[in-house]
This record gives sequence, C-alpha cells and structure tokens, in this order.
Amino acid sequence: AAGAALRYAPAARIPVVSAQPRGNQPPPRGTKIVLLGTRGGPGIDLARNETGAAVVVDGVTYLVDCGYGTLRALVANGLAYTRIGTIFLSHLHDDHTADLPALLTHQWTNSRNMPTEIYGPFGTVQLVDAINKVLDINAEIRIADEGRTTRPEALFKGHDLPASATPTEVLKDERVHVTAIENTHYPERSKAHMPYRSLAFRFDTAEKSVVFSGDTAYSANVVKLARGADLFVCEVMAQSTYDRMEARAKAEAEAGNPNTIARHVAETHSTPRDVGRMAKEAGVKTVVLYHQLWGRRQGQLEYPVTEYIDGVHESFSGEVVVGRDSMVF
Repeated sequence: AAGAALRYAPAARIPVVSAQPRGNQPPPRGTKIVLLGTRGGPGIDLARNETGAAVVVDGVTYLVDCGYGTLRALVANGLAYTRIGTIFLSHLHDDHTADLPALLTHQWTNSRNMPTEIYGPFGTVQLVDAINKVLDINAEIRIADEGRTTRPEALFKGHDLPASATPTEVLKDERVHVTAIENTHYPERSKAHMPYRSLAFRFDTAEKSVVFSGDTAYSANVVKLARGADLFVCEVMAQSTYDRMEARAKAEAEAGNPNTIARHVAETHSTPRDVGRMAKEAGVKTVVLYHQLWGRRQGQLEYPVTEYIDGVHESFSGEVVVGRDSMVF
C-alpha cells in the first residue's frame, strides 16, 4: 500500500560467479544454447530479462540480441563477456539492444583488446557508431587517468546485413555457419516509410542446427530458414494477448487512428498456432519458446505455459519447451 513501510530480510551471502575462464583448461567441445532473456517486449520484469541468447560452440560465445539484463545474465551463466567477439541483432527495437552499450563499455573498461563485430539489419552501423560516441567520455577520462591507448571505435564495429527473401550467408568460421533471412516483424505499410528491417538467424555447427526466429508473425521466409533444424527458438504471444490487441486495434482504427501499438502487437507477433504451423512446415525437431508475450487471467499477468504448448501442438507433434532465463540446450 502507498506509504507502507518496506521490510527487508537480512541479506544472504551472494556467490560471485566469475565471467573469466579458470586455469588453463581447454574449452569444452560441442554446442550449447543458453537463454539469457525470455521476456517479450520492452519493460522491466524482475523474473525475466529482455531478449538475449548465447550460442556457445567449442567454448566460443556468439550473442544473439542484447536486451536489458543480458550483461548480468552472461555473468550469471559463467559466460565471459570480455571474450565475446561476435554479436547478432535480429532488429533494432530497444528490447533487443538496450544492454549493448553496457556490454561494449564493460568490454572496453575491462581491457578487451580484440575487435567486437556487431551484425544486424540496416541501421546497425549507425547504432554502433552512436554507442561509440556515448563511450567517448568514459574513454577520455580513463585514457588520461589510466594510460590507456585504445579507443572504443577501434574495437567496436557495426555491419549492416541484407534483408533477403532467401537464406543468405552472413558469417562462416571454423566453428559455425550463420545464415539470415528477413522475417515478418514489420508490415509492408511500415516498410514503405522506413529502411529498417528485421531478421531471423540460423546457426549450423558440427553438432546441431539452431534457428532464432526473431520477432515475427507467421513467416514463410522463416520456414525456409528453419528447414530440418534441430532447435527452433521462436517467439510466442499468448492467444489472449492477440485477441485483446486485435480488438483494441480495430476500435482505434474505427476512431481514426490506424497505426497503433495494439495493431503492431497483433499483426507482427506469433500466436502459439503460428509457431506450430511454422515448426510443422519446416520439419524442425524441437520448439523452444522465447520472447514470450504474456496473457492476463483475472487481471493478473501470467506466462500461460499450458496455453503456449497446447497451441503449438495443434499442428506440431514434436517436443515443445517453454523457455525460462538461464535454460541450457
């Protein structure tokens, strides 16, 4: 209640998780996926971080999106943020980029001396250039006061990727082959007025194939990208949220305001049925749900696990996992 005194239990001893490798042990072999944030949409949720995931291949971490909470989640999961040299952004909404300035400035301040390459749709170069400007003051102080010699712009580079209708190679090294395709997060009416686009990514390693849908409604392009994938990590929107947003968008359009948040949410995200349809058509093995847009029950927010799974299973017969932060696959 307003004005009520807040009472706190005594603080427990909090273990410190090192983000640095220990000793000279070789990195573990194989591929694992770590969900760093599974909350859908911009906002602060004390139970879940905004969108982020790590693809760890033979001990090397590739980051996919960097929503608020990603940096702390990397540390909590024992992933050395100073060693991350490759970042992919599905699109440039703030719930997918909010922690990128924090990650890069902490890399710089904690003495990363190798480049960090950030790949994303049009606007990524501009975004990274702007972040480098934000980092200037901290850098100038530490260069003058601590004798540092490297500036942020020498390390952090953005790369604009094409938004194509067919899977397009965007990175290939000795560990992973990454392809991308445009998804359907932005409707044609919006794309007519802006150059920005939204992407899905596929990672193929020696061990497994993983597709991240990014934010998207049903997308034939994503189906192309996900053909035969072992893991299909896909966003999901509760059916109750879709129903509520569609009704609100209709009322707002009738009142003369056709372009609204409600219309965006209803038209550019996937219901569980949409996820199941894409998974079935692509022939994937396992669906992992992330970027979960919640529903409401009796006025309370909830992540309706059973509703998510049952909706996907209407057309997809394989395994469905409702992701939580720090889940590992």
